[in-house]
Amino acid sequence: MQVHYDINQLPQFRNAVITIGTFDGVHLGHQQIIHTLKQAAAAADGESVIITFHPHPRKVVSSVVTGIRLINTLPERIELMVKAGVDHLVVVPFTAYFAHQTAEEYISDFLVNKFHPHTIIIGYDHRFGKERSGDYHLLEEKAPLYNYQLKEIPEHLMDAVKVSSSHIRQAILQGHIEEANKLLGYSFFFEGKVVHGDKIGRTIGYPTANLASTDDEKIVLGDGIYAVYTEVNGTKYKGMMSIGFRPTVNGKQRVTEVNVFDFNEEIYDSTVRVYVVQYLRSEVKFDGLDALKQQLHQDKVDSLNCLE
Repeated sequence: MQVHYDINQLPQFRNAVITIGTFDGVHLGHQQIIHTLKQAAAAADGESVIITFHPHPRKVVSSVVTGIRLINTLPERIELMVKAGVDHLVVVPFTAYFAHQTAEEYISDFLVNKFHPHTIIIGYDHRFGKERSGDYHLLEEKAPLYNYQLKEIPEHLMDAVKVSSSHIRQAILQGHIEEANKLLGYSFFFEGKVVHGDKIGRTIGYPTANLASTDDEKIVLGDGIYAVYTEVNGTKYKGMMSIGFRPTVNGKQRVTEVNVFDFNEEIYDSTVRVYVVQYLRSEVKFDGLDALKQQLHQDKVDSLNCLE
């Protein structure tokens, strides 16, 4: 897959079959749309092209920019698009100037002039242009003028995609990770930089890597203990993760800690990736470190039982 960031330096696509969207999560619903896109491209002897935007349009057009939490960072989305087998991903810089194009300019100057589409595949409720005035019907009206075909993504699929995206976000926030993973079609993952903690874990035989978020827009899991895989320098290790305030040691800040099984290297300042497989239990305050150690032993047994 080729990734393009400069819309003024795009190649001459061959019979471009395009679709447009955020595709946050690249979940099973999105994968159905991508399958439709690839089929249409094959039928047209063309190339599949997904157009997405960065930063998130809401950060530019909304007066309230706090609270944007995405299932995927942009690099993660790109990685998942590669796996999905898309030919081209065009990352459009979403600016105030871009947002103020009229709907007609969006079609003529952006879609047609930049992509010369053979086919546009779009949802029934897709909106574009200044004040979101453009829609499927305008694209339909302009199709004979600009000589592109237009295909509508079925309403039931678009509705399912929106429900899935919302459902996945809520499931992640609430710690219902198995439910989220089922809708994603893969294990939810995130990356964190290993930072220094208070090193209490190593005193009871369960050293942990404390992780600091690498992207403030990335959605954060609900508190609890989870079975995970941790990828360090390209190698995956089984492990368990705690997210929360560590009440047994009177923690004051919410922290993310990963105990990586059968691993004893110093990895401070490294960035690791965590794949979250299963929720094990809620955070509990124990009567001292000995009781916590006993529970951690059971957590490790439970983690190993649900990790392949």
